Order: sequence, then C-alpha cells, then structure tokens
Amino acid sequence: MKVTGVKVFPVADDKLKAFVSVVIDHCFMVNDIKIIEGRDGRFISMPSRRRRNGKFKDIAHPLNTETRQMLEQEILREFERIENGHGPSQPAAAPAASEGAGAGGEQAPEAAPQAARDEAAGPAGEAAETAGESTLEEVTEKHLSDTFWTG
Repeated sequence: MKVTGVKVFPVADDKLKAFVSVVIDHCFMVNDIKIIEGRDGRFISMPSRRRRNGKFKDIAHPLNTETRQMLEQEILREFERIENGHGPSQPAAAPAASEGAGAGGEQAPEAAPQAARDEAAGPAGEAAETAGESTLEEVTEKHLSDTFWTG
C-alpha cells in the first residue's frame, strides 16, 4: 500500500489544524482526516460519524500500528511542508493504462470529498489568522469544488 496523494486544508483553530484527504494506490480516497494539536504534539484523527447514542465511531481507520504510523507520517510531512511556506507537493503520477485503468485506458475521475464537519472544529466563521489557513466554510467550499486536486 502506498499513499499516492495528500491534500491538506489548513484551518484557523487552536486545536484543529487541518482537514486532509488522502489517496491510496491511486484508487482509494479517504476524506475528512483531521490534524489535531494535542498535549503531546500533533496527531491524526480518522473520519468518524456521531452515532444515535452520541458517541463517535470511525468510518475508516488503519487496522494495524504500522499502517497508522505510515499514514500519520505522510500526512504530517505534507502539513509541515505547507506550514513552512512550501507549496503542496505534486501527487504521484497515476498508474499506466495497464495498471487499473478503466475501459479505454482512462482513469476514473476523483470523487468530491464530503464537506468538513463543523462540530469537530469549534466556532465556524472565524477569520483566518495566518496566511494559508482557511475558515471552515472556505475548506468546505474547496472540498466541494471541481478543482479539488488542481487548485
């Protein structure tokens, strides 16, 4: 398994630092991963949904420690690149037509990620305080945009 794309959406918030979408092996996307600033440093929080009983349950998550560490390293590395003023890294090249392409050798278009959840991020509508950070509304708009991976 290889992470072939990471898209970071920084957020102006004390604890929630960004929403992230990850593409794995050019064929599987996980949206709404969060980068959280914790007491002991930054960590990722996998996408979850509130159940009827009020508790949260992960929608998608790694099944072992090695995979979690690999994902966390890739995600935090890309976040630090952006945080340090470097542009986003380029996604890895898509596989050749013989490697999992659809009919006619075309790749299927990426699905638009789900909107960012407001309940996980605190007060919505706060102005971005530093360059490169967005409000939750701006992140949601980017997520729903047709130019998700291109700009």
